[in-house]
Amino acid sequence: MPRPRLRDNQGREPFELYPLGEVPATVLISIGKQMTYRYLVGQADISGGDWGNIFSTAISGEHLGAPFGLADVIYENMAWSVKSVKHNNPHRARVVRIISGRCSPDYSYGITNVRADIHRTGAAVLGIYNERVSLAKDKYEPLRISVIVRNINKLEFTLFELEIVRYSIQDYEWRLNKKNNLEGIDKISGTHKFTWQPHGAQLTIKYDIPASAQRFSVKRPPVLDFNETLSKIGFDDSWVTIL
Repeated sequence: MPRPRLRDNQGREPFELYPLGEVPATVLISIGKQMTYRYLVGQADISGGDWGNIFSTAISGEHLGAPFGLADVIYENMAWSVKSVKHNNPHRARVVRIISGRCSPDYSYGITNVRADIHRTGAAVLGIYNERVSLAKDKYEPLRISVIVRNINKLEFTLFELEIVRYSIQDYEWRLNKKNNLEGIDKISGTHKFTWQPHGAQLTIKYDIPASAQRFSVKRPPVLDFNETLSKIGFDDSWVTIL
């Protein structure tokens, strides 16, 4: 649906390449083409950087060399944090865990003993994450996360996106798990939302895959004929230099 007209939103027309969660078929086809090519040339899997390149190419955007806050891929005033998760059955996945990046309470807040007060540490971790959101939103809006759940061998994929939001620090309590990592728990629902690892300072966020997720697969391409492929690229014996 188009943006609603309101009396108090006059002059506010943020650019939107497409509505949230409604990734165009042309973008999905471009993603499928690029995944097929990687499979065809023997690339067994893709990295997060690969997914950033694939997604930015599909939307004719720009993949930033270094993220700006949480912005990895941009198109005019829009930005996406792009993430990729491996899964045996992407079409049946319902929840995924996403590494959002490093959050160091020591560097940002001077908290050296992170287990002395885990609630203070957890609040610091979310404070760092929220600041990254604010940094990106100061320059880009809308700001979304784009996640592809993948199985390259089967060429099966689930793609979803969500608006990136700041989290209310007061809504979560923290506990230590068996690995001595911190877990952030929603106080109302009791669900596990965050995991923070003191070693490496990585913050992981759990996302429920929304109903708007787009599931698709790509036909497995035929195996390239060895001699035919070499002929098409014009290979001859002179390409080999014996030293």
